[in-house]
Amino acid sequence: MQQFEESIYNLIVETSTNLPGDVRRAVAKGRALEDQATRSGLALTTIAQNIGMAEQQVSPICQDTGMPTFIIHTPVGVNQIEMKKDIHSAIIRATKNGKLRPNSVDSLTGENSGDNLGAGTPVIHFEQWEEDGIDVRLILKGGGCENKNIQYSLPAELEGLGKAGRDLDGIRKCILHAVYQAQGQGCSAGFIGVGIGGDRTTGYELAKKQLFRSVEDVNPNEDLAKLEEYIMENANKLGIGTMGFGGEVTLLGCKVGVMNRLPASFFVSVAYNCWAFRRQGILVNPATGEIQEWLYESGTGISVEGDAVKREPVAVAAAQDSGAAAVVTEDATIPAAPDMVAGGGAVAEPAAGAAAASGGSREIRLTTPISEEDIRSLRVGDVVILSGEMHTGRDALHKYLMDHDTPVDLNGAVIYHCGPVMLKDDEGWHVKAAGPTTSIREEPYQGDIIKKFGIRAVIGKGGMGPKTLKALGEHGGVYLNAIGGAAQYYAECIKKVNGVDFMEFGIPEAMWHLQVDGFAAIVTMDAHGNSLHADVEKDSAAKLAQFREPVFK
Repeated sequence: MQQFEESIYNLIVETSTNLPGDVRRAVAKGRALEDQATRSGLALTTIAQNIGMAEQQVSPICQDTGMPTFIIHTPVGVNQIEMKKDIHSAIIRATKNGKLRPNSVDSLTGENSGDNLGAGTPVIHFEQWEEDGIDVRLILKGGGCENKNIQYSLPAELEGLGKAGRDLDGIRKCILHAVYQAQGQGCSAGFIGVGIGGDRTTGYELAKKQLFRSVEDVNPNEDLAKLEEYIMENANKLGIGTMGFGGEVTLLGCKVGVMNRLPASFFVSVAYNCWAFRRQGILVNPATGEIQEWLYESGTGISVEGDAVKREPVAVAAAQDSGAAAVVTEDATIPAAPDMVAGGGAVAEPAAGAAAASGGSREIRLTTPISEEDIRSLRVGDVVILSGEMHTGRDALHKYLMDHDTPVDLNGAVIYHCGPVMLKDDEGWHVKAAGPTTSIREEPYQGDIIKKFGIRAVIGKGGMGPKTLKALGEHGGVYLNAIGGAAQYYAECIKKVNGVDFMEFGIPEAMWHLQVDGFAAIVTMDAHGNSLHADVEKDSAAKLAQFREPVFK
């Protein structure tokens, strides 16, 4: 199979950069249901633009390219050992070329392997079958949504919903609670796979396998089909909205599978996937290793933008028949991406609409370093347009700064919760993808870091907790919510890499010093004790309680 490594590389590139057709239609359907003159509407518009940019630039849709997970079916007699070697080679190449972020970290030492290889990574599941071809499917599921997976052991008492028993109605309650507990931290609007039964391990495997189903299929099990339909209708009544901003669209897909269980166990396992639902598959010739067929419809030519900015379609290496995916093996170039900010200091319609809809909010331009006076003038709902230098900081840096000094002056500075995809050439470092990471992981540190260094703004996604909110009020700071997964959108705002510290932490965890212009985000926690995230969670908890009474009897 001389072409197998090349086929796997093309599969990785396509999965990372080009959202499939069924997923795009689900996003488009969500956009149609959401008022575009709201914060959630703004988020969906940004998501739509980012999808097109990623395809045209052949760059990752989201900077967190996740844990590459392959499910492979092979005929009897195929050499799986050699296939695994080729997969590893393709992973290394895709990482080197900026299609995957180096995500494999030693759990004890914290050392990043740099090439996405290591104990347990990537994940490869082989199964034999009686077909002639080789079926290879890949999902790239980021850490933010992976952290919102949840497993229930029934019977259980669930917040707002009461007792969940060992029956279909108990399962219904678990799924609704899973959507509620994710809030916006998993980059809603999301997709969920649900596994009923099994043990703790196989239940989660079954849940993740549901994510390989088409968004548009119908469950052959009549009871599960009714359950999926019910969840899609009612989960969107929770009002969590895109990015947890509040709104009409919280869930874009729900797929449920079932397997037998032990008499003593009854698990309901939920795999939460963000809107950047990156999965693709290929049918491979077992003799040559060449791609015979793409298993999911390509997203090329399927718009999620509606009346938004239109672009020329990306050039493709070769046309595929029947809507199959087309792989671009070389980087393409496009004109400057559409900014949230239009020229001349005006803010484009989506941002302006969101601001107007959020109760007299404003668009504010700020340049770093930022004064305490400017920060205290901001309110939840304001759209802030940042220019100047900002600094990335994630888990390793926040832990380090608790007991050490910083290599740069952070007084009046902006910290960006971001682990970018970076490439280096003779001219230096370049940002390939740079969306926000989930901020709640830094809750144990953030308030102390703000106080210690005089930080004025924290950018991330999903919001933070009461300790950070208290620090924002005491020391004059704000939390700015960027749009999760919009890695190309925000990379376009980064004009220069000024430097980097702590490369020993690995590329995602290093402290990158970035020069930005026109970087737009929304104030969701201010210096006056207000938190949009707390408000949405409280409101959605009240709505969750409406589903307490039995439905499936």
